[in-house]
Amino acid sequence: MTSTTSRIAPAQRTELLGFSDIVKIRNRVMDMTARGQRVIRLEGGEPFAGTPDFVKQAMKDALDANQTRYAPSSGTPELLGAIRTKLAAKNGLNVDTKNIIVTSGGAHGLFCAFQATVNPGDEVLFFAPYWTPIADQIRYSGGIGVRVPWSETRNGGDVIAALQKRLTDRTRVLYVNSPSNPTGDLLTREQLQAIADFAIANDLVVIADEAYEDLVYEGEHVSIASLPQMFERTLTIYTLSKSYAMTGWRVGYVVADEPFMVALRKLVLNSVNGVSTPSQFAAAQAIGNGADALKAIVPEYRKRRDLLVDALNGAGFRCPSPAGAFYLFVDVRDRLGEDSWKAMEALLERTSIASVPGSVFGPEGEGHLRMSFSTQMETIEQAVEALRQL
Repeated sequence: MTSTTSRIAPAQRTELLGFSDIVKIRNRVMDMTARGQRVIRLEGGEPFAGTPDFVKQAMKDALDANQTRYAPSSGTPELLGAIRTKLAAKNGLNVDTKNIIVTSGGAHGLFCAFQATVNPGDEVLFFAPYWTPIADQIRYSGGIGVRVPWSETRNGGDVIAALQKRLTDRTRVLYVNSPSNPTGDLLTREQLQAIADFAIANDLVVIADEAYEDLVYEGEHVSIASLPQMFERTLTIYTLSKSYAMTGWRVGYVVADEPFMVALRKLVLNSVNGVSTPSQFAAAQAIGNGADALKAIVPEYRKRRDLLVDALNGAGFRCPSPAGAFYLFVDVRDRLGEDSWKAMEALLERTSIASVPGSVFGPEGEGHLRMSFSTQMETIEQAVEALRQL
């Protein structure tokens, strides 16, 4: 068979997905470190502490008990039960275990949620700057992303006005990430109620990304699905990665009502066929017995945040103090210019501080740098001193 176009090529739909610039930056920083260059690493995105010992012990116990066979693809009864109890106590969600499905981390849960809700040509509203893979996941599902600037929601901004002027007859899904990566924005209960009213009035599906639900320093975290008439139209994604320092364990979960659960079960079954069984036993222990660990770690994050925010503002940058997550989204235009990639390079050269260009998180991020304060206190202190010398 002859053809001008070879069939030995990837499927065209994979072109809708990109590689993370954050990973590229991390790889570069690791190479610099390996060559002996000094780098003050604030570019990362995972907890500074290790996984709690009692969680690791639960994994060992599960292995010793030969809990290594296939688990139900939706999750082990032990983990589903622990999640159900946690949802009722913390999130205001009284659900049955049939409304919960375990996923391979929050990213997998989000991928399944978009695939389960977005049809080709549907428009998806989402706040920006945004976690980079969101735009790719919307495109891969056939959707059209419509950005809503976070700046229009702050300082008493009218969130409904921001959403309304971007609403069309093709709008189907609204993605909400609170607390937010990369900005640390936390939507208030009043704002979430307004968003809920907007979703109900326009018959929208909501995808709620609550990866940072436990890392809140001012205000309160509210699950939008707990508000009246919202559970039936909301898919909520949770992860153990940030709360319990379990990024490498790859355990998350999605909470939703029918008809979405049928679609989610199909997607999980045909993608990972279930999460590592011993990891699920460890996750059940984390959720069931992790309250003390969470209580102890939040003040440590707050301490790091405050030190770095003060140092950045003292160095002539504009750095608001985020209410949640563990990132600072720093306005560097006054000192380093509008181009965030050039600003990243300049800061790295002058201070050895590694960061992430804001434009990675969408056009609204230009002129900013994302820095993580989830690192060892020694690194924070080095950054503070470097900023004093800038």
